[in-house]
This record gives sequence, structure tokens and C-alpha cells, in this order.
Amino acid sequence: MRVQVLQHVPFEGLGAIEPWLAVRDAQIGWTRFFEDPRIPAPDAYDWLIVMGGPMSVNDEAARPWLRDEKRAIAAAIGSGKTVLGVCLGAQLIASALGANVKPGREREIGWFEIERVADPAAHPIARAFPPRAEAFHWHGETFELPPGALHLARSEACDAQAFVLGPRVVGMQFHLETTPESVAALVRHCPEDLGAGRYVQSSDQMLRDAARFARLHEVLEAMLDALEA
Repeated sequence: MRVQVLQHVPFEGLGAIEPWLAVRDAQIGWTRFFEDPRIPAPDAYDWLIVMGGPMSVNDEAARPWLRDEKRAIAAAIGSGKTVLGVCLGAQLIASALGANVKPGREREIGWFEIERVADPAAHPIARAFPPRAEAFHWHGETFELPPGALHLARSEACDAQAFVLGPRVVGMQFHLETTPESVAALVRHCPEDLGAGRYVQSSDQMLRDAARFARLHEVLEAMLDALEA
């Protein structure tokens, strides 16, 4: 398995996805946009994993590499590659396929429940999600569903939480890969996001229960297993 990771900031990495890949002896390549924005052609990898970041997909004037990134994502999808987008990554997939990305009605930061909306019989990825699960969130924008996508999940604060397109493309607004270390890094690097809001938790609320992360990673592994299959 050859995996190319698109990383937007140093403090948002693979998290719990990395040990899942390690078990499969995956060869991991990195495009770190904060160092070098070059992205290999789709024939150089089997999976493309697009991670999160504090920027907007609409920041092309300030970050012109976003245009190239969207073209690369569209090319990967068109080539039949497995493509997984997390938070900003899901928004980039949606934007690359012509869907609108816009501010959400609420900032959603912390642990909040997601609800599966897709019929589990409709897609193997839908079967990987339980009817309800607690997930970790850190976003202020949201996406419209790309054409032809199956809506997978919603939350009280955000209708468009996850989608799947065909057998190999998944976008998730929430973070199943998050770890205590990655939450602490987000708190440290993005404190301005933690202003008062109906769906904004404190750093103490986000980090006080370590058992949450283990439950989260069970859902992550089920989803990755379904995507691999």
C-alpha cells in the first residue's frame, strides 16, 4: 500500500491512522505544504489522505497552492484512487468536486455526538459507523455534498458531517484519528478558536476522559477496514 499524505500544518498529522497503516507496512509519502507544495501524480500512490488545517479552502488568493491541491485531489478521484479527507481535507474534496464550502451555522469544537443518516445497507462505509457515536470536532466551516455523494452522518450543530462517493472516496468533517497529543496541539496552536459558543468546549472538557479516544479509534479502524476492502 502506497499512501500520500497532504499535510497543511505541522500540528495536524495522521494521529491514530498511522498505526493502522504501520500494521499494513504502508509506504507513506508526505506533501507538507508549509515546506514544499509539490504533489506527486496519482500513479505514485494508491491512497491519498488529506488532513486538516486552520485555513479555508476558499483562501486561494493567500495560499495559491490550494488550487493545485484541489486539482490533484480531483485527479486522484478521477484515477480511481482511495481518497480520505479529514475536516479541511473533506472540505477540499467537496470543493475539488464543485461543491460549496461555507461558514457553518455554529463553530463545533470538542466532543459531540454524530448520527448516521445513511442506510447501512446502502454502502459498506455506512455499515462501519454505529447509529450514534461521540466524535471529536474542530471546525467552523462546512461543505455541501458533492454531486453523487451519499450523506453519511450529521450532528446537532452541523448537518453535513460525512459523505462517501463511490467505493473509494470518504470525507469526514470530524476527527476519528485524534489523540490526546493532537488535541493538546490544537489547543496550543489555535487558542483563538476557543471563544464562547454553544458547541465549543474548554481544553479541560476535551482532555479529561482518556477512554473517549479508544472508543473513537474503534470507529476509525472499522471505517478504514471498510475503505480498504
